[in-house]
Amino acid sequence: MAEMKVNLCGIELDNPVIPASGTFGYGWEFAELYDINILGTFSFKGTTAAARFGNPTPRIAECTSGMINAVGLQNPGVDRVIDTELPKLEKCFHKKVMANVSGFSAEDYAYTCSRLDKCDIVGWLEVNVSCPNVHGGGMSFGTDPKAAATVTKAVKAVTKKPVIVKLSPNVTDIAEIAKSCEAAGADGISLINTLLGMRIDLKKRRPVIANKMGGFSGSAIFPVALRMVYQVAGAVSVPVVGIGGVSSAEDVLEMMLAGATAVEVGAANLVNPYACRDIIEELPNAMEKYGIKSLSEIIGGAL
Repeated sequence: MAEMKVNLCGIELDNPVIPASGTFGYGWEFAELYDINILGTFSFKGTTAAARFGNPTPRIAECTSGMINAVGLQNPGVDRVIDTELPKLEKCFHKKVMANVSGFSAEDYAYTCSRLDKCDIVGWLEVNVSCPNVHGGGMSFGTDPKAAATVTKAVKAVTKKPVIVKLSPNVTDIAEIAKSCEAAGADGISLINTLLGMRIDLKKRRPVIANKMGGFSGSAIFPVALRMVYQVAGAVSVPVVGIGGVSSAEDVLEMMLAGATAVEVGAANLVNPYACRDIIEELPNAMEKYGIKSLSEIIGGAL
């Protein structure tokens, strides 16, 4: 029998498949479609201290084998998430959830994380220092090793739960930034967030989305994500969560061989809301095909 359990920062997952933040809402929306307890866990919608409307529309542009989004961290704010969204989730999800947090200063991140750290259903804090769709925050922290370390230290000082720092691929040396976060106390690293991209409307002769540029995601970025996961897994000793273009059970196995302990699935959920369920159901067959008896045994196998 295929053994799909993995251990992520001290918490056991039934399998390594995790819907990525921004593609799965706050979870209860998908519970209307299937039993989301089949998931390893999921990372809920990026949350900030105060409510955010996000960027002006249009926010989405289609691409070959992917899409560009510039939603801009639209969310109801941490207080509303705790008071309204998490109670809804607790009715249908009986595992620990990953809380994705964004901010505009180290203090901002620390405040939001300290609030979510007190929630029983929250198992991990995924600190997003990599969002390319907001000005004055997000990716600006993730492109500088010192800034990323400052945010990591601020969050670790006010939390007891595992902190996983989510990194941007829009850098020259992602391993350097990962090592900086690890040295600052990060319990894990997740990567990659979206690549910076754009589309131009040929008729209007101007960018398709109002923000001009946004985050490029989808199956087209998988080789880039795999390469960066491989580089970071070889540079740090903390667990790595692989993200970027994952759309099949085989992609999950590749990410794990590259060094990922768990794997997040993003844009595929927007194309097929059953994507993560289907991948989990496909995993045992893929494992048998490649002679894998236990997923935990292949982590970093290609390093």
